[in-house]
Amino acid sequence: MIASMAHHGSGPLAGIRVVELAGLGPAPHAAMMLADLGADVVRIDRPGGRELDLDGGGAITRHRRIIEADLKDPGQREEVMRVVAAADVLVEGLRPGVTERLGIGPEHCQAVNPRLVYGRITGWGQDGPLAGDVGHDINYVGLTGALHAMGHADRPPAPPLNLVGDFGGGSMLLLVGILSALVERERSGLGQVIDAAMVDGTALLTQLVLAMRPSGAWTDDRYANLLDGGAPFYSTYACSDARFVAVGALESRFFRDLAARMGLARGTEESRWDRSTWPALREELTARFATRTRDEWVTEFAGTEACVTPVLTFDEAADHPHLAARETFTTVDGTLQAAPAPRFSRTPGRDPQTLRTTDVRVADILAEWGEAGTGSAQVS
Repeated sequence: MIASMAHHGSGPLAGIRVVELAGLGPAPHAAMMLADLGADVVRIDRPGGRELDLDGGGAITRHRRIIEADLKDPGQREEVMRVVAAADVLVEGLRPGVTERLGIGPEHCQAVNPRLVYGRITGWGQDGPLAGDVGHDINYVGLTGALHAMGHADRPPAPPLNLVGDFGGGSMLLLVGILSALVERERSGLGQVIDAAMVDGTALLTQLVLAMRPSGAWTDDRYANLLDGGAPFYSTYACSDARFVAVGALESRFFRDLAARMGLARGTEESRWDRSTWPALREELTARFATRTRDEWVTEFAGTEACVTPVLTFDEAADHPHLAARETFTTVDGTLQAAPAPRFSRTPGRDPQTLRTTDVRVADILAEWGEAGTGSAQVS
């Protein structure tokens, strides 16, 4: 039975054993990416499911094996701790103090496995005045100043889905921490605790904007800057069919191609850095883009360096020739998913068509992982 369940994956993280405590948002996303890249991820799920379960079709929990366990039950918790003792990484996204109260906090886990990398992701961080407060992506992004900079000047700030806080500033920051700690463990032989906070990660993502502020290249006005849609040559435009194109003609040679195809007046290239000219240029581009359909403009700009591309829906994106050729998206059991990334020349990640989740028992995992509390897998 165990042989048929063996979970030997490909990918650069093959051999790394991960315990994931079930949660929402960035923690399962980080665990998904670890699994995509070959890690053996075992998810500890509460019996009876979760509130606000957004993972229809198992897209976020792909490539996982799941153990149902009530961590409030001492016997079941002890069983889970046997798995932790044989793991390399633990991932959790619960509020500060929760795992400590459950008896599966960093001190509990490192007592049985000093090589364990204990990765924690929260919105506010493990300390600070707001550490114990609740929140969501929109709250974390709002506190960092990033949300204030997004959207149109005459409307409230527009949430960038939950891409910036949960994932860009959250799961990706946690992954950097986990992978860094695994590399450091090769020198020290010891694991450590990672405090990844979405407010910290979001702040890191705004570094370029922060660097532009002292010179006046970026202001706190919304929709008035180079990269926030305020510059008419870095913005989106409606076409005659109510679909949109994205224009990113920042550099001079790119803008020259845009100007030539749109029939803009001579001298526009030189004057475009004068922000007082932006309203008139936007009005002109708005009127001209409205004269053709989106796909007609795509054909018009094909082969140019104007950086004009279609704004696609998710379904359209999956069918786009470039993304289809790269297999950037995949469909599993009728559910559109992003394929594992990035790509590796020698150790490719898991096949996108094997994005499955299975239920297992603690005994099954221990039969494969063993019970030595040393975090036996090595980074090579």
